[in-house]
Amino acid sequence: MNWNASDMNLFLQQKEYIDTLVIPLIKVETTEERMKASASATDFLMNLVDYIEQQFKGRIMIAPPFAYSPSIELQQWADLLSNDFKGSPFKHIFYVTTDSVWTSLGIQGKVLWMPAIPIENMDDRLKQSILEDQLKQLLPQLTDEWKK
Repeated sequence: MNWNASDMNLFLQQKEYIDTLVIPLIKVETTEERMKASASATDFLMNLVDYIEQQFKGRIMIAPPFAYSPSIELQQWADLLSNDFKGSPFKHIFYVTTDSVWTSLGIQGKVLWMPAIPIENMDDRLKQSILEDQLKQLLPQLTDEWKK
């Protein structure tokens, strides 16, 4: 399920089954020499999040991506996000990112970090295979959290 009007109506009707929120965290690089890598990482992450949503439809909700620039004070932002989502109806909150800094911030919820893989020039079959492999790496973290 995605954070849109029609899926939100369904969520509100079936919220006892949809206990997980996935929040993409996107670093937007603003210097010309880092913009391409940033855009490539965003492409990878959003494709991965879409794939996760397809595989776990009916169990998870995908939040709109939270984008930030390098000048943002991440610890303060992590504290704000933790506080904002603490009162949400979701039992499990996962932050998905290609920025490893998030793994050391102590945010409430589980940070799922994946290194960015440049998929923009891959054919669809190879891209699908890469996304499947990445989900296989994330699956133990998801299921461990769901068991709690």
